[in-house]
Amino acid sequence: MGAAESVPETSIHEFTVKDCSGKEVSLETYKGKVLLVVNVASKCGFTETNYTQLTELYQKYKDKDFEILAFPCNQFLRQEPGSNQQIKDFACTRFKADYPVFQKEPVGRTFESVQIIGSEISSHGSLKI
Repeated sequence: MGAAESVPETSIHEFTVKDCSGKEVSLETYKGKVLLVVNVASKCGFTETNYTQLTELYQKYKDKDFEILAFPCNQFLRQEPGSNQQIKDFACTRFKADYPVFQKEPVGRTFESVQIIGSEISSHGSLKI
């Protein structure tokens, strides 16, 4: 077996992203919390189940240093066609999402400098580990 690959360490907390209103949010805000970073889409066949479960999970653990960071993406079969405001309204009104919903971005762009050893992102956006 060869030597371990040297990968520069980048913490998720070093990133700044934009929320659905366009406001910059430093992920340093979430340091010390358990984070679930998830792609979401309003037209996916799993939307109802996923948003419902995310909201339930958040309500159960939000007071225990747990945070969900939802990143809408239209990259998977164009299942998130809405504007950032429409996405926020959909998540917050229909599913009572109290967790942060960020601007729509292609998978990989927001965290493109984060590397996971032994992984690759395929051309259709899925992460292979």
